Amino acid sequence: MAIKFQYNKTSLQQLNKQLKARLRALPTLQSKEAALRMEVKRAKNQSEELLEKLDARMKEYDAMVRLWGEFESDLISVKDVKMIVKKIAGVNTPILEDVIFEIKEFSLFNKPSWFLSGVQIIESLVKISIESEFFLRKMELLDFARKKTTQKVNLYEKVQIPGYEEAISKVKRFLEDEENLSKSSQKIVKKRQENNKEAA
Repeated sequence: MAIKFQYNKTSLQQLNKQLKARLRALPTLQSKEAALRMEVKRAKNQSEELLEKLDARMKEYDAMVRLWGEFESDLISVKDVKMIVKKIAGVNTPILEDVIFEIKEFSLFNKPSWFLSGVQIIESLVKISIESEFFLRKMELLDFARKKTTQKVNLYEKVQIPGYEEAISKVKRFLEDEENLSKSSQKIVKKRQENNKEAA
């Protein structure tokens, strides 16, 4: 990215101002990037832990596979998923608050005795699965924000700050050269005037 500037004091002031703004913002961006990186890792770990927990729970019920054939799949359904939005390092992320189930009425006398336990088992498995999805979504949102922040940090560190420093250096050198030329020409004019006075 080429930084546009002019060889004058006003431009030099603007360049200094832009450089200072970026130097001030850089530590904040770096902190945000580090915080997001940590939160992404945490969300990923939580999602993986929940999936492992779900897998372990499913294996616990492997012995009941024949019984699940009798279970009516439309007996229980998810009615609503309540969530809140929480800001983490400036990013809105979803947090699971509650899962509300709708359970169809059934007769405890006409159905096997384990149906009530079956409903509770399904509820707990579905809650774990949904919570894992929430952490996965949280991880995706935070990772997207982290990538954007990393890009900005890199832009500042590797492109803009060195670019502004180089532009400032060029303008300063130009202004110094201009000042030296001006002083030299003043000396030449003064010497000529003195020589003219002596000759007269």
